[in-house]
Amino acid sequence: MKKILSLAITAALTFSLAACSSSSDSGTDSSKANSNTDSTTKNRTLKLAALETAYGADVWKQITAAFEKANPGVKVETTIDKNIEDVIGPGMKSGDFPDVIHLATGQPKGLTETFVKDKNLTDLTDVLSMKVPGEGVTVKDKLIPGFNETTITNPYNDGKTYLMPMFYSPTGLFYNADLFEKKGWKVPTTWDEMWALGDKAKAEGIALFSYPTSGYFDSFFYALLNEVGGADFFNKVTHYGEGVWQTSEATQVADLIGKLAKYTEKTVPANANKDNFTKNQQLILDNKALFMPNGTWVVGEMSKAPRAKDFKWGFTALPAVKEGGDRYSYTFFEQIWVPAKAENADLAKQFIAYLYSDEAAAIFAKVGAVQPIKGMSSKLDGDNKLFYSVYDNGAKASMGAFATTDPVEGVNISDTVFGSIDSLVTGAKTQQEWIAAISKASDALRGALKK
Repeated sequence: MKKILSLAITAALTFSLAACSSSSDSGTDSSKANSNTDSTTKNRTLKLAALETAYGADVWKQITAAFEKANPGVKVETTIDKNIEDVIGPGMKSGDFPDVIHLATGQPKGLTETFVKDKNLTDLTDVLSMKVPGEGVTVKDKLIPGFNETTITNPYNDGKTYLMPMFYSPTGLFYNADLFEKKGWKVPTTWDEMWALGDKAKAEGIALFSYPTSGYFDSFFYALLNEVGGADFFNKVTHYGEGVWQTSEATQVADLIGKLAKYTEKTVPANANKDNFTKNQQLILDNKALFMPNGTWVVGEMSKAPRAKDFKWGFTALPAVKEGGDRYSYTFFEQIWVPAKAENADLAKQFIAYLYSDEAAAIFAKVGAVQPIKGMSSKLDGDNKLFYSVYDNGAKASMGAFATTDPVEGVNISDTVFGSIDSLVTGAKTQQEWIAAISKASDALRGALKK
């Protein structure tokens, strides 16, 4: 089923790597590119700790070997483990910190969140202005816009970046492109066009919308918040801002989701569970529904499922709320960061800058690890070329989620917001009741925000 950052699924991607390759000396002048003298890198040891994921441990060994080659005198000590938090935890308690850590938020032990909460991170804002070794462009120049401006990468709302974005997996609306071609239908770019298409499809016995389970509305919901009210509104909602659910923007969000519920295939709620969710995904393959929210992993998930003749995956960002408005596609992504007590923070920054080089990207790509680098989609093959090009085709990246709070008895914001979607579709809950419940939960969590 869904995510854990989609690691197992994205590892199966296939890539065309020829365009990724860089010249053999692509990183040899990294110290000059980063305005550092040779003395900053000679005879030094960088300690890297990284979570071993579906991409494997060897990829990091290849990366560090390439970095060492580009920086004579530098030695990288690697600690790669599936239980990296347990492995490096004892050493850090005694003052032995890695210089750089690849470990995303959302892990069971919450180590990264602990460092964020305790403000024990090195400011990495200057990495964005560093030259990528051997390439003459800055790290910020290479990043897809939006990835370094999230509540995850910039956790303190102070305009500074403390966690750098790494591998990502986009989400959006999936459909049968062949059906649209044969019907002569245009993929909607606005919600008004979406409703018009819904009416047209209904006349032919096809529902406009399906979803695997109500939990899949998380990425949909976060993207929609950005479309309706921008980053400021998104932050107010996800940080339980007082009165936010009484605003015109909140009403617009509720109206759109409430209307979409009416266009949803009526059998969906009955199958929206861990045992039968693929039946809801099958509706797209059988041309019984047009769109569903999902992530890139759905292709592998449904690879052996029957499908309509000439079926072809299509993928799009959410329609804009008005003509010419912003369109968003939510993405799950990982992060890399530097502890505040790292002994070699300057060298760690150089290493992170190297990770965005063409040379490093080609190494990562071989194992299916895609970074938020502009133009990476042109180096992919098949369906993945379509999925990962969503941000190259005008969509903006939406990231972040409801802020973490101390436990509040009887309140679960995910259940309240997303878990109730089934009830909206069946009519068991009205749109007004849904909003009232969210507002009540938001009020209860506001005072429990982790500081």
